[in-house]
Amino acid sequence: MTTWRLLARTGSAINTGMCLPSRTIIQNDYCSSSGFRSFSTGKAMRTDFFKDLDSQLKAFRKKASSAMPGSDWHPLDLTVGLPPERTDILIVGGGVVGWSIAYWLKKKEKVRDGVRVLVVEKDPTYSQASTVLSAGGIRQQFSLPENIHLSLASAEFMRNINEHLSVLNDDPVDLQFNHSGYLFLASENGAAIMEENYSTQRYAGAKVTLLSPTQLKEKFPWINTDGVALASYGLENEGWFDPWMLLNAFRRKAMSMGVFQCFGEVTGFRYKTHSMPTEDGDLVELKRIRYVNVRMPNSLQYQPVECAIVVNAAGASSGKVAELAGIGSGPKHTIAAIPVPVEPRKRYIYVLHSPDGPGLDSPFLIDYSGVYFRREGLGGNYITGMSPEEEEEPETNDLEVDHEFFQEKIWPHLASRVPAFESLKVTSAWAGYYDYNTFDQNGILGLHPLVNNMYFATGFSGHGLQQSPAVGRALAELILDGDFMTLNLSALGFQRIFSKQPTLERNIV
Repeated sequence: MTTWRLLARTGSAINTGMCLPSRTIIQNDYCSSSGFRSFSTGKAMRTDFFKDLDSQLKAFRKKASSAMPGSDWHPLDLTVGLPPERTDILIVGGGVVGWSIAYWLKKKEKVRDGVRVLVVEKDPTYSQASTVLSAGGIRQQFSLPENIHLSLASAEFMRNINEHLSVLNDDPVDLQFNHSGYLFLASENGAAIMEENYSTQRYAGAKVTLLSPTQLKEKFPWINTDGVALASYGLENEGWFDPWMLLNAFRRKAMSMGVFQCFGEVTGFRYKTHSMPTEDGDLVELKRIRYVNVRMPNSLQYQPVECAIVVNAAGASSGKVAELAGIGSGPKHTIAAIPVPVEPRKRYIYVLHSPDGPGLDSPFLIDYSGVYFRREGLGGNYITGMSPEEEEEPETNDLEVDHEFFQEKIWPHLASRVPAFESLKVTSAWAGYYDYNTFDQNGILGLHPLVNNMYFATGFSGHGLQQSPAVGRALAELILDGDFMTLNLSALGFQRIFSKQPTLERNIV
C-alpha cells in the first residue's frame, strides 16, 4: 500500500467529527513567528445593525454576570480586543473566500449556534487584501470543468445575491454587476486550443460563442483584428462587479448569523503528533492542531485559541501559514517534505482615461498577448494589466507599482489592438497579490492528509474572488457533510500534488 493510500484511508477515519479524542504517543507544541488603493464605486456599509447587536450582547453579558455572582463564566466567552478562547472552526484569512466559507458553515449548521466559527484577518484596513485589489471579473471561459462549474454556480449566487446575503433592516446588496461578457482573442497558434475549450465550456453549460475575425469586427468595430484567428465571447454570466461589496456582503451576513471576527495575525500552532507505520515499514507523522496563536495588531500580545478545525484561506500567505504547521519540513523524499505550492505574485492594475475609447459596449477583453482591459464606469475610464513572464516576476516585498511595465509591456499591445488607445492618460494604478499555485495554477481545496484537521481553500491564481461563493459552499460541505455534495471538486485536492500529476488550467489571466 502506498503512503498516499494509507493517508487517504486514515485521514477520512480520523476526521469523522468536530471534536474527536486525540490519542497520541508524542506531543509536540509548535509555535512560530512569522498605500491602500481601491478603485470601487460601492456604497459605504451601514453599521447600525452591528452597533445594535454589540450593545445587546454587552447588556446580555452584564445581566448574566450579575445573575451568577462569583462565577467567571460569561456568554460567548469574549475578551475585549482578543479573540474568543475557544471555537469549533477557525478560519485563517478574512478575504472573500474566508467569509464565504464562514457564511456557508452557518447556513448549513443543523442547530442554531451549533457551529462556532471565528474568522481571523491580519489586516484591519484591508489595504493589502487581494479581494479589494482585484479587477473584479467573473467568467466561465476556463479549460477545466471544475473551474467552469465553480464560476457558473457563483454567477447564479450573485444574480440572486439578496436571496442569500440580505440582512434585516439593512440596505439591499448591490454588486454593480456589469454583464458585458469576456472576449478572448486567439492567434493562429491558439485557435485549436480555444475550440477545445469552447467545447468543454458548452458541455458544462456555459453560454459562449465563437466569432471569426469578420464577425468580431462587425460586433466590435473598434477592434483591430490583425493576427486574430478566432475569438470566444461569453453571452451571459460574465462581466465584472465590485469586489468590496461582495466581501462586505458576506461579512455582514455571516456576522449577523453569529460568526465572530478577529483582527490579528496567526503566528503559530500548537499541535499533537502521532506516528503510524506504512506497509513498507516507514513511519508517517500525523498532526492535529489544538491551539492557534493569534497575535494582536501592533502588539506583542497574543491569544491561544483552542479549536477543532482550522481552515487555511489566507490567500497569498497560505503557504507561509502552512509552514507554521510544519507542512513541508519533513524528511527529504517523503510527502512530509512537500510544501503547499502557493506563493504571492504581484500584479499591477493601471487606470486609464481615454474619451475616444471603445465605450459602453466594451467587454472584458483578453488579448492573446496576455494584455487585458475593461471599462470602469461611464466616463471614458478603463483598467488594464497583464501577467509578466516567469523570469520577469517582480519582487513581492511591497505593493509599489512599476510604471515602466505599462509603458514597455502593456501599452504597445493595447494600442495595437484598440487604435483609440494610442491616445490615453494613466490616471492611477495599484498592485495586488495573486495566491499563485506554482504547481498547476489551480485552486487547492480539501483536507491536508498529514495535518488531519487543517482544510485548505487557496491557490486560485487570480480567480478566487469570482469563485468564492461556490468555493465557500464546497468547503462547508466537506467539513460538515464529510464530502463534496453539490459539485465534485475532488480533482482539486492534495492527491494531485503528492502524486505529481498537475491539473493544468490553460486560461490563466
